[in-house]
Amino acid sequence: MPLNEPQQIIDLLNETRTIAMVGLSDRPDRPSYGVMKVLQDHGYRVLPVNPQIAGEHVHGEFVWARLADIGVPIDMVDIFRRSEAAGDAVDEAIAAGAKAVWMQLGVINEAAAARAEAAGLKVVMDHCPAIEIARLNIAPISTD
Repeated sequence: MPLNEPQQIIDLLNETRTIAMVGLSDRPDRPSYGVMKVLQDHGYRVLPVNPQIAGEHVHGEFVWARLADIGVPIDMVDIFRRSEAAGDAVDEAIAAGAKAVWMQLGVINEAAAARAEAAGLKVVMDHCPAIEIARLNIAPISTD
């Protein structure tokens, strides 16, 4: 069952350091662009994934084509894709060894969530981490 309780979300965000953001846009008017900046400003390392802009840089980070290309441990995969496309991102997150998947506001895919949970990943669905950080008053991550 996806994490919905405030303390579960707080715990997940407090244990997360590296976030891969699938579906990041390089357009400042898109929600993913702003959310990435909020997460970076909060202390997370955010690794953008978008095959259409792979090789470019957004907010100072190299954009990867696929999760499998990243090559560093991923704590959480933040999914900015349509609900029906989220399953592919979840499967890639499982294969990449991520510890959690976070499906953004409006992104609901029960089958993908069940696959992630069966593989041992924590799941958040239909929430935004930037909103939850503000709502739950989560302190910035220490980089020490």
